[in-house]
Amino acid sequence: MLFVKQELLAALAAGLEKLSPGAGDKAALESPKVAAHGDFASTAAMQLAKPLKQNPRQLAEALRAELLAAAPFQRWVESIDIAGPGFINFKLRPEAKQQVVKEVLSQAQQFGFQPANGRHMMVEFVSANPTGPLHVGHGRQAALGDAICNLYATQGWDVYREFYYNDAGVQIATLANSTQLRARGFKPGDAQWPEAAYNGDYIQDIANDFLAKKTVKSDDREYTASGDVDDLDSIRQFAVAYLRHEQDLDLRAFQVKFDNYYLESSLYTSGRVEATVKRLQEAGKTYEQDGALWLRSTDYGDDKDRVMRKSDGSYTYFVPDVAYHIAKWERGFQKVVNIQGTDHHGTIARVRAGLQAANVGIPEGYPDYVLHTMVRVMRDGQEVKIGKRAGSYVTLRDLIEWTGKDAVRFFLLSRKPDTEYTFDVDLALAQNNDNPVYYVQYAHARICSVLSAWKDKDGGDAARLGGVDLSPLQSPQALALMLQLAKYPDMLAAAAQGFAPHDVTFYLRDLAACYHSYYDAERILVDDETVKQARLALVAATAQVLHNGLAVLGVSAPAKM
Repeated sequence: MLFVKQELLAALAAGLEKLSPGAGDKAALESPKVAAHGDFASTAAMQLAKPLKQNPRQLAEALRAELLAAAPFQRWVESIDIAGPGFINFKLRPEAKQQVVKEVLSQAQQFGFQPANGRHMMVEFVSANPTGPLHVGHGRQAALGDAICNLYATQGWDVYREFYYNDAGVQIATLANSTQLRARGFKPGDAQWPEAAYNGDYIQDIANDFLAKKTVKSDDREYTASGDVDDLDSIRQFAVAYLRHEQDLDLRAFQVKFDNYYLESSLYTSGRVEATVKRLQEAGKTYEQDGALWLRSTDYGDDKDRVMRKSDGSYTYFVPDVAYHIAKWERGFQKVVNIQGTDHHGTIARVRAGLQAANVGIPEGYPDYVLHTMVRVMRDGQEVKIGKRAGSYVTLRDLIEWTGKDAVRFFLLSRKPDTEYTFDVDLALAQNNDNPVYYVQYAHARICSVLSAWKDKDGGDAARLGGVDLSPLQSPQALALMLQLAKYPDMLAAAAQGFAPHDVTFYLRDLAACYHSYYDAERILVDDETVKQARLALVAATAQVLHNGLAVLGVSAPAKM
């Protein structure tokens, strides 16, 4: 139905131009808030009324007359009605809605995709420091980042996934010291155990493997332990590699892959941090005060200037971030999205200020940020706060083992990122309509069962349904289902623009509901061959869109359940 909508938009633009030259850009078709009002609506008459100093309803009547004479409206539109102060509502003919079935079946997995636009974007997400297992908050970030990448890929972008982590600094030193203490036989609770040390059982696992001189390999490094308990540098390198390997296992179980791992230490060893500071100084955007170097970030909307280099000579954490994002720009990424926790909110203004002050051609508002809240986990009606592996929080791997990858992904994506979310393990395991991922997957499996029964009985081939006669698809349930299928491309575009994969979960639940209503209203495998094939084509198209939408979320579309 995409080309139907395009024809109608072109005719609407032409009609607006006749009424007011230059008004064609106001041509837009919306979904009415009340489905009974029609399939599309336009507010163009009300928008034009004020500048033209005309009554909006009279203007709507004039536009209606123009549209009734236009060939695309004669072909695809059943009725055009005026409502309220000047809303124009359009009711489509059944044959207009039937076009979407052909489009879905012909385009298959590419339905809803836009052509390649030649633009490169990077999404940086997870970016967990290798100091412990990935927790549920990292899982929410992994699901968000991967789904946003998939959404932008449908819109023609060349998408690059990057994982950035701190491989030095205080946290890594604490990790090395904690592992060394464990290797020497100490444990939490002992007098020698520091308050700041990491207490999880995983530290003992690292120490044991270090003493055994094992080799660990992660996606970005490999290291063999020396086994020397006094060799703190070897302990540090082994612990980082060990935990990076553990993170890789978690991400593999979650089916998340990265194109690159970027080390914070490389920003220092390559001289990028020093070069960035020098660039800001030469631009006159810094000053010395109280022994520290400050950035004039208030020049760019920040609420106060920020310290870049402390009096002890060390840099504050936003300085390497500025250097890192200059590197992203120089690597050719015109659009950059960072998925981070809400605790990073304070860094946004200062990073953007630093990028503008550096004067390297980076546009304002670069990079984009998607901030997410943490996740509470409920099981057996109680909040779960401690997992065995981490010692202080529920890990992503715990959640996957309890419920499965599909449930974790769908659930973590089912709310806006910045809203609090409670993951209900019992609901994720439930095989009923209250479980949203089960409800959507069951709709897909139900269609596959119908197609399989048709194949077994009649030798039917779903690949040949694209050319069947669709005229029997006239019932209210069939028309509603086709209209829901037609919303998919616009939903994808809006979800990408708004960094809103939760919109995909809402859409899929609505589509599944439409299918279940259709299935309950009309038998599909009827004796009449023409009717049967039309209905099979409709449900095959529905299965395809369910599959496509679930794929955007990184969730499987099972054929059997």
